[in-house]
Amino acid sequence: MLSDRGTGPALAVTSGDEGRFILVPDMAELLSMTDSTQDPGPEARITPRLIDALYTEAMILADEARAYFDEAGRDDRQSLEPYARVGFACESLKVTTRIMHIVAWLLTQRAVESGELRAIEGRRPERRLGHANESDPLVVAQLPEAAQRLIRASADLYSRIQRLDEGQLAGEPAPSPARALMGRLERDLIWNRGA
Repeated sequence: MLSDRGTGPALAVTSGDEGRFILVPDMAELLSMTDSTQDPGPEARITPRLIDALYTEAMILADEARAYFDEAGRDDRQSLEPYARVGFACESLKVTTRIMHIVAWLLTQRAVESGELRAIEGRRPERRLGHANESDPLVVAQLPEAAQRLIRASADLYSRIQRLDEGQLAGEPAPSPARALMGRLERDLIWNRGA
């Protein structure tokens, strides 16, 4: 944990081999912050600062993944055995998929925070964090170290976002199958009126 000279705790996020560091607020600090004009509800409140910090981390990771898998990793890919080359391609797609799901979820959270979406709309199934396949450890072990770091970083970020996504639903009651059926019947009646 690094200190940013009296303005509170910060977390150093490294960005690749270049040794660049980006200071983002400590996640515990971000989760505990609330907007006094809104009721935080029973779950931990996801703050705009947390969303921005995670979004920045996701975009840096996306840029690093693109740079490696599209450019710098070409030589690494060509040096692999054919089976490992296929694994390299699959893992690069998994990294991309994780990042896309993360960014989409974070943009939904931004829309909720800005009032473009109601909180209940932001928790609808189609707006929750999308599913991303896990990496196969045996395949990952055969890949170059730079690819392994990107795979681990994307899986770690996805795991953190997944915990936040699941935490939003902790206090909600289970959906009622009867209400779901009634909703489908109502929609069918509305759509079939004109037929």
